[in-house]
Amino acid sequence: MEIPATALVLLIGAAGSGKSTFAARHFASGDVVSSDQLRARIGESESDQRANEDVFERLQALVQDRLAAGVLTIIDATNTDWMRRTALIGMARHHRRPVIAIVFDLPLEICLNRIAARPRTVRAAVVRRQVSEVRHDRERLDLEGFAAIYVLASTHEVEGASVDIKKGPVVRALSS
Repeated sequence: MEIPATALVLLIGAAGSGKSTFAARHFASGDVVSSDQLRARIGESESDQRANEDVFERLQALVQDRLAAGVLTIIDATNTDWMRRTALIGMARHHRRPVIAIVFDLPLEICLNRIAARPRTVRAAVVRRQVSEVRHDRERLDLEGFAAIYVLASTHEVEGASVDIKKGPVVRALSS
C-alpha cells in the first residue's frame, strides 16, 4: 500500500477486524487518532458509547488540525457510517489532502471470536451490523472520493500487508 505522507487514512471495518493492531504495526502512534482512546479519555471507558457525540466532535477537531498542518493522519474507528466518512473526506478536500481507505472486510466469525476474547465486549448484533455495512459499502466506496482503496479480506492479507509512506516535496511558506 502506498500512502502519501500528507494523507488522511480511514481504517474501515467492524469491531474485531484488526484495525487497531494494523495501525499500531504500520503507523507511528502520534499519527493515529483512535475513537476508542478518545472514548476512554472522555467517557468512562473505551466502550462507553454514551460519549460518542463528544468523541466524534473531538476526533473531527483533531483531524482538522492535523489536515491543516499537512501531516499523515490515520483514523482508527469503524468508519462504517458513510455520512461520517463524507464529512471527513470533505475536510481533507478542503485542505487538499488525499484520502485513502483501508477496508478490513473480514468474516463475521473472526470478528466475533476476537471480540469474545477481549475484556471489553461489543454486542454481537453491533458487530453483525458493522460487517454488513462494510460489505454493502464496498460497492459505493469508489463513489466517495478516495484517492485509493485497499481491501483486506482475510487475516492472511492483513498480516501480509505492507505500507509504504511516500514522502513528497517539502512545502515551505515563502517569506517576504
